[in-house]
Amino acid sequence: MAKREFESGIHTDLREKLTYSGYLALEKVLNAQHPLSDPPHHDEMLFIIQHQTSELWLKLMIHELEAAIRWIQSDDLEPCFKVLARVKHIQTQLTNQWSVLATLTPSEYLQFRDVLGPASGFQSPQYRLVEFLLGNKDAQMLRLHQHDPAWHARLQHAVEAPGIYDEFLRYLSRRGLEMPKSALERDVTEPHSVNEEVVEILKRVYRDPKRHWDAYEMCEKLVDIDEQFGLWRYRHMTTVERIIGGKTGTGGSSGVTFLRQLIMHRFFPDLWEVRTRL
Repeated sequence: MAKREFESGIHTDLREKLTYSGYLALEKVLNAQHPLSDPPHHDEMLFIIQHQTSELWLKLMIHELEAAIRWIQSDDLEPCFKVLARVKHIQTQLTNQWSVLATLTPSEYLQFRDVLGPASGFQSPQYRLVEFLLGNKDAQMLRLHQHDPAWHARLQHAVEAPGIYDEFLRYLSRRGLEMPKSALERDVTEPHSVNEEVVEILKRVYRDPKRHWDAYEMCEKLVDIDEQFGLWRYRHMTTVERIIGGKTGTGGSSGVTFLRQLIMHRFFPDLWEVRTRL
């Protein structure tokens, strides 16, 4: 193979100029991995990077979901579709990452699991915020974040604010669909449950998608996210079971038993129920 020519236009004198590493703050990012095992166990680096990258994706999900809520509030669903499509692909990345962690064997994990103490992904404030933005509210979970006043306040606000589905139902009401008072004035600190009146309205949307195209498209985007979340949870559960079996989680949960209970949770149950009713 011929040697590639070094193009004359490529910048080589980068002194006092913005560089790729500088723009991305790579010095901070690449030096944020601090294994605690002593001597350092080879596979602890995998464990740390797996969870750090997950947190970066969660940060982007939050950025996109909060933008989507603002678009819905301003009655503009077109840009919201793009944002939610991106969220779905972020979720796919998060799900696929479990296959990397699944290369960690039980014997390898046991070599450094003790250094985690009570630390657990269940304590992730960003994961909790994603759940709250999607409407899976549970105020008792705020107890996990009492030690961090800034995050506790942000999560408290998210519990008390309407989630993305609440805002979507309010949007439908503004667009002339007779949304029931029980949906518009519900206690937004509670998770969603099937609302029969809402399901009847959604049946109209699904039976005439051309007339209600924006609502129809939004419904499908929300189902995409709900479905992907279930797939992520399932992959999480199987990876944990593969590595620790039925052991208790580091954070004190029952581990796989606890995770298995979460798999079938639906953020937007009306959107699943309407499929049966059509």
